[in-house]
Amino acid sequence: MTPAPPLAERLDGLLFFPVTAYGPDGAPDLTAFRTHVRRGIDAGAAAVFACCGTGEFHALTPEEFRDCVAAAVQEAAGRVPVLAGAGYGTALATRFARLAEDAGADGLLAMPPYLVVADQAGLLRHYTDLAAATALPVIVYQRDNAVFTPDTVVALARTPGIIGLKDGLGDLDLLQRTISAVRTEAPGREFLYFNGLPTAELTGPAYRGLGVRRYSSAVFAFAPEIATAFHRALADGDDATVARLLDGFYRPLVELRNQGKGYAVSLVKAGVRLRGTEVGGVRAPLSEPAPEHVEALAALIERGLALVGAPGAGGR
Repeated sequence: MTPAPPLAERLDGLLFFPVTAYGPDGAPDLTAFRTHVRRGIDAGAAAVFACCGTGEFHALTPEEFRDCVAAAVQEAAGRVPVLAGAGYGTALATRFARLAEDAGADGLLAMPPYLVVADQAGLLRHYTDLAAATALPVIVYQRDNAVFTPDTVVALARTPGIIGLKDGLGDLDLLQRTISAVRTEAPGREFLYFNGLPTAELTGPAYRGLGVRRYSSAVFAFAPEIATAFHRALADGDDATVARLLDGFYRPLVELRNQGKGYAVSLVKAGVRLRGTEVGGVRAPLSEPAPEHVEALAALIERGLALVGAPGAGGR
């Protein structure tokens, strides 16, 4: 059997962040989760990022995490890579990394450390220790309490096992200086950058101006037709379609998302349910979207599907 290409070569396309499905008893519903993952892969996902932010990593026990990652790996069956979240302090992040490796994952998305605000030396030690504890390639997630100077990202880029930076901060000045520093101080080192802002399509044109083409798409979890059309238009330089989808779908979606705390997860999960996959609600401390917001989301999905000429939102 021909070995799979390196992970860095397999992350060029729509990156799918599935929600974690729960049954009526509140436990993970692996059957529904596998259905959700399968539908995403069949819709053209380039990779599956299981049990990350949209997948409520924060709410899963290590055992639940292991089972969900294993289910995603089994469903992907090598067709696309599966990456898993890893977070909290160094000891727990290392434990989650090893669980993901044992479950067959192809890589890790390293979440910010829990609660504390560390200096650059401490952050660097945390991520280098995590990378050393597993054979899996690591993408570091910049956001909240994990914000890096360009020099720190250069050190991360030189660290064996760390292959990229997902930016959830949105400081384009800092990101441009970071990209320039890595290009200058770590020449020849392939280092990947990802737009990791919520509803990343909204800032897709700006990030693309910096050369950052890869992004995580929460919309793909519930409306892959819309996400795929936007991704294609952005890649092809079809500015008219990009503008039409930004104005008619993505900007209104962001405005709706901003009406509730935790909607970056709970509204996405509501969207998955609206499209016909019963994945349950969110776990505390998150709350369900208000009924009127779910109704607004349903209408917005219908509008987005109409914009790309796809069938209605009543099911798949």
